[in-house]
Amino acid sequence: MKATFSLGHVAGIRIGVHWSVLVIVIVLALGLAGRFPDAYPDRPAWQYWITSLAAAVVFLLSLLAHEFSHALVARRNGVDVGDITLWLLGGMARLKSEAPTPAAEVRIAGVGPLVSLLLGLVFGLLAGLFGALYGAGLVAEALAWLAAINILLAVFNALPAAPLDGGRLLRALVWRRTGNPLRATAVSTGAGRVLGWLLIGTGLFFILLGAAFSGIWLVVIGWFLLAMATSEGGQAKLRELLSEVPVRQAMGPDPISVDASLTVADFLAAPEFRYRHSAFPVVDREHRPVGLVSVKTAAGVPEVERDSTVASVMIPIDDIPTPHPDDPLVRVLSGLDDSPAHRALVVENGRVVGMVTSSDISRVTSWLASSSSWRRRAF
Repeated sequence: MKATFSLGHVAGIRIGVHWSVLVIVIVLALGLAGRFPDAYPDRPAWQYWITSLAAAVVFLLSLLAHEFSHALVARRNGVDVGDITLWLLGGMARLKSEAPTPAAEVRIAGVGPLVSLLLGLVFGLLAGLFGALYGAGLVAEALAWLAAINILLAVFNALPAAPLDGGRLLRALVWRRTGNPLRATAVSTGAGRVLGWLLIGTGLFFILLGAAFSGIWLVVIGWFLLAMATSEGGQAKLRELLSEVPVRQAMGPDPISVDASLTVADFLAAPEFRYRHSAFPVVDREHRPVGLVSVKTAAGVPEVERDSTVASVMIPIDDIPTPHPDDPLVRVLSGLDDSPAHRALVVENGRVVGMVTSSDISRVTSWLASSSSWRRRAF
């Protein structure tokens, strides 16, 4: 899930928001604005709407706190964190690698429901305190709703099914007992698919009974769980496949390099750069890698500006993964997704010795997946 726009960085972690968050804010605000008049009639309409919108926004901040706790604990346990994105069905902290041990998995997964439960208790205490001081009203009602929704979030996330936090706790338990993280993932994702189908079936039953709104939400949530559990299982198998494969076995060796001082016009005109590949490493005078340039980007430069150097249109080396040939290929996966180049430059002794693309990884994966010896080892 890619963020539509960024809210900035907190503790070095990028926080993003997907456009679909507007949908959940509107749905929650409409629901609360319809509920509050029944409990407290004869108030001005603007009070209902302001309270409803404020409660919806605070709930999103609660989701952010839930995901942020995952990210902080993951980082403390040696797991790199990509970013956090809020979207239609909640939040998602993207971790770039797996937890190193079952105990670390428990800490990372368990902190989220604990934070949501704690927030629920805090909002409940605030609702009681506000009601005691000022009497029942819209604010106390909104705080009570926030308490209930956060406790419900904690309980739901604790269900033992991937990709929920409870699914990761189940994975940690199976991993510790079997010593096989892939088998543990298969168990937790299998539970996730079962829960997804149950929610979809329940939602369809509600729709038949006439409760269309609740039924549709259950179907959407069930579909999300089903899709995410299936994807997580596939990603786990992919990581297992690539965990013992060095980068050198997948890379395209000795790629043609472009001198950083070459003009864009000369780069596009040179036959060695015209037909072979769509992107090339860029090197300085000492042949050290400084970036990567694509033919498409260079071709997009206006004719009158093509006397500028390739260095002015390249993707800088800091935005490109630069693994060593002996690094495990699995470490390149997240880097390829994060990098705008979607390529990795393989560097050894300060020189480019190869390049890895998604196609290279797919080729290796296809070969490994057909290996019966790997299937016997994994399962």
